[in-house]
Amino acid sequence: MNPKMILILGVTASGKGKLAFALAKSLGAEIISIDSMKVYRRMDIGTAKPPKENRDQIPYHLIDVVEPSDSFSVARFLELAIESIADIKKRNKPIVAVGGTALYIKSLLYGLFEGPGADERIRDELKAQAQAEGLDKLYEQLKTIDPATAAKISANDPRRIIRALEVYKLTGKPISAFQQQWDANASQDWTIIGLRREKTEESKRINARVKKMIDAGLVDEVKQLLAEPKPLSKQARSAIGYAEIINHLSGQITLDDATELIKKNTRKLAKAQRTWFKTFKNVHSLDLAPDETPDQALARTQRILNNET
Repeated sequence: MNPKMILILGVTASGKGKLAFALAKSLGAEIISIDSMKVYRRMDIGTAKPPKENRDQIPYHLIDVVEPSDSFSVARFLELAIESIADIKKRNKPIVAVGGTALYIKSLLYGLFEGPGADERIRDELKAQAQAEGLDKLYEQLKTIDPATAAKISANDPRRIIRALEVYKLTGKPISAFQQQWDANASQDWTIIGLRREKTEESKRINARVKKMIDAGLVDEVKQLLAEPKPLSKQARSAIGYAEIINHLSGQITLDDATELIKKNTRKLAKAQRTWFKTFKNVHSLDLAPDETPDQALARTQRILNNET
């Protein structure tokens, strides 16, 4: 156990932000956000940033670090995260990292997977083949050359199927070989707490959060972002909550339909997060009951950190 470097992970709306704040307060720690959308300034409501009163009490890192017009990558995240960790360690403070962006979490735990760069010619050929012959033909190819990767990828996921075949065509090696190399460098620095809830309870929490966002003024927030001189980056525009409201404001869907679509897409995100998190090793799972209070969750987390049962 490393009581000075704690990582709390969980799907969206699982309560990880509240637990991180309470734990950091009890330890005198600083918080590192692991979230691909909380990095954007003025994208507050739709990204569920921690309230100002929390941020006034405890230093938060990697929140509000770029403009909504900027792109942001996992490599940039890792660079800033490493800088923040070094900065916090200089002050001899514990670190509580918290988030749900699985690729960012994986980069922090295991390092950045440096597979080969993209080859647009090969990628375009594979896309054309998928269009002409069907994605299932590409998936069958992948099952032949890299069964380990095919087992992890949905047969209906064109982006990941094409990327896996692209890597093989570029290198002659399956993408799983690169990923095994990545996993072998797993960091032992972090004590990882994984929050889990029943799926039905999680869906209720997601629905309640989306309603709260709409009531808090998400539509106005998106209007203000669209009115800024520089257009939103592709990444910012595609964020769940923002993409649907942009469609509403352009007259494509009603606000009620946009709201329901945000709920649906957030549930899909939670499902993808659960799948990712199952691949992480050495996670101390914390199964939360619907009526469990933040104080109770904190007490159980402290027992894990103290190596108690």
